[in-house]
Amino acid sequence: MDRRLAGVAALVLTTLLWGSSFPAIKLVVLDVGSLGYTWMRGIASLAILAPYLAYRAARGSIDTHSLRGGLAAGVAYTLGLWLQGWGTGLTTASNSAFITALHMVWVHAYFALASGYSMRLAAPLALALLGTALLTRPDTSVNPGDLLVLASSFMWAAQVLIVDRYSRGDPLTFTAAQLAVSTVFLLPDALHGGVEPPSPRTLALIVYLAAGPGVAAFALQVWGQRYVNPAAATIIYQLEPVFAAVFARLTLGERMGLSQVLGAALILAAVTTAEKGKERR
Repeated sequence: MDRRLAGVAALVLTTLLWGSSFPAIKLVVLDVGSLGYTWMRGIASLAILAPYLAYRAARGSIDTHSLRGGLAAGVAYTLGLWLQGWGTGLTTASNSAFITALHMVWVHAYFALASGYSMRLAAPLALALLGTALLTRPDTSVNPGDLLVLASSFMWAAQVLIVDRYSRGDPLTFTAAQLAVSTVFLLPDALHGGVEPPSPRTLALIVYLAAGPGVAAFALQVWGQRYVNPAAATIIYQLEPVFAAVFARLTLGERMGLSQVLGAALILAAVTTAEKGKERR
């Protein structure tokens, strides 16, 4: 498998893990709130990465470049996670998945304004947007939860661009630094009303969110974006609502109708079209 295809495979697996998070996020936020969800997930992620970081520190081989990039991405990630968690608690999992997917548009707009835009990606972008709309069937009315998730989509776009800049470094060090920033939400949560321990079910979901959609997915994202340019990567990330719809069906009983199946097919077509051609480097 060549580098580009390996990068694509890594990003597809990333989206699968992210897609599985939406039903879990909704259940966790209902129990511990958006602030608690954010810092608890961050601490659990750091606990998973602690042995690796201790090993690198003992050898004096901490990648400071990745550390700086991870902290920068962590600011965008933490704000995105908090806003997404807050908003998801006030809207449907499907609405949240669709609006989160709009970060693709902001990344493409950035390249169009800042450094030129490959029109080869215009058709996949349109297909992905149409497919995501059909798949998630978002409510046309606007509520506060939707607006909060929309704000989070700008943060996710910034995170993708930061990952692109630092993708040549150590993925796990980058991921640890990125996730560490989210632990700062412990302070406002404690001041807001005190910290209540999560239920066993919520704790299990937090551990899953930290290990799968957190540590594993973000490490794969950093590695995969070495070989896939960020505009094309965001089209691959539109598989996230496909997986979100599947997991919502399995765990929350949300059904997939004909339009959703068509939407998923359009997204798959967009991903296939976007990834034809040369690798990024």
